[in-house]
Amino acid sequence: MGTFLHPARQPHRLPQSISPQRTLAKGLIAHRWLWQPLFAFGLSRLVILLVIYLAAVPIPDNPLVAGYHLRADALWLDALGSRWDSGFYLNIAQEGYHYFGPGVEFPSVAFFPLLPLLMKGIAPLFGGDLLVSGIVISNLALLLSAILLYRLVTQEFDEPTAGRSVWYLLIFPTAFFGSAIYSESLFLLAAIGAFYSARRNAWAWALLCGLLGTATRFVGITLLPTLLLLWWQQRRHPDPALRAPRWAWVTPMGAALGLLGYMAFLGWRFGDPLAFVHASAVWQRSPQPLWEMVQSLFVPPAGGWATALPVAAFDLNPWIDALFSAAALLVALFVLAQRRWAEALFVLSGLLIPLNSGLWASQRRYVWVLFPLFILLARWGKSLPFDRVINALFLTLLAYFTLLYANWYWVA
Repeated sequence: MGTFLHPARQPHRLPQSISPQRTLAKGLIAHRWLWQPLFAFGLSRLVILLVIYLAAVPIPDNPLVAGYHLRADALWLDALGSRWDSGFYLNIAQEGYHYFGPGVEFPSVAFFPLLPLLMKGIAPLFGGDLLVSGIVISNLALLLSAILLYRLVTQEFDEPTAGRSVWYLLIFPTAFFGSAIYSESLFLLAAIGAFYSARRNAWAWALLCGLLGTATRFVGITLLPTLLLLWWQQRRHPDPALRAPRWAWVTPMGAALGLLGYMAFLGWRFGDPLAFVHASAVWQRSPQPLWEMVQSLFVPPAGGWATALPVAAFDLNPWIDALFSAAALLVALFVLAQRRWAEALFVLSGLLIPLNSGLWASQRRYVWVLFPLFILLARWGKSLPFDRVINALFLTLLAYFTLLYANWYWVA
């Protein structure tokens, strides 16, 4: 029995407000911006890896392609690191760039330098293994993209919408390219980072992201007018603390340094600052009106449509890419109709620049980096039936395209 000065000892109990369970719950809620994208990233990559392993035995390699296997002992490394364009990035990181010349059929100057530079830079961390460093860079960039996208969306919308935006991005039918040695995930990180930084009035970061974007892909030039428009919008922000400074109008010009730096290197090394444009002709890419590309879809195959249609004896890939482009354009028009001018400018220019190449090939991969599309889809995804349709469609096509890609069949 205690006294006032020496009260009886009571069993120690944590107040209910700070119980371990409640503390954990509060911590999870406070850090939802981190663990939700991390969980979505892990789950989506698990789906891709399962498809790669399950498809390895029953599906043979494409007999029409002289494929190669750089890591026959590690199936997932081989599938993600040694297919199609991955070989160019590995070759650039190892040997440097090649232009037209003896023994050069496909000039590697068509591929922008940021990814191979980073691969070569961090390869010593992995014993000089360029393939592993390339896969690490792509996946780390994709994870950071998912986290930044979540935070960007929560600036305007609720957290369920942010979660769906990230999930739709990660299960898009060509999202496996974000884990392969391709430049898509790096560009995605640069683009989302540019938007996020501009919206937070961090213009030095926006400039850096824009610069990295133009050093990653030619389509990075879409960030130049987009950043200018974002600056103009922020200049008119009602909150003085978030109003863009006058000097920040130089951000787009600074962002162009990535492209200009690559052009300067090409001029010094090969005497042709536009070598990346001229090299693209090898892949039969040249400016062509969009209506002529649409007309090319209807050129009758050998034997005519009546013979080819019943047995699908014609190339379906241009039609698939055209459908992806049309769907992306339709969603982009809804973005425009909602007067989201910067997002609409980024998406529409990101669609039209690749379409101006004269080829449908790879359009389904190119539309994947146009992240504002996924934000709008996520807003529509508040409807449970719509969300179920998107999940079923995206996951089915993701599995199918991953299966094809892993076995050397052309996807994008």
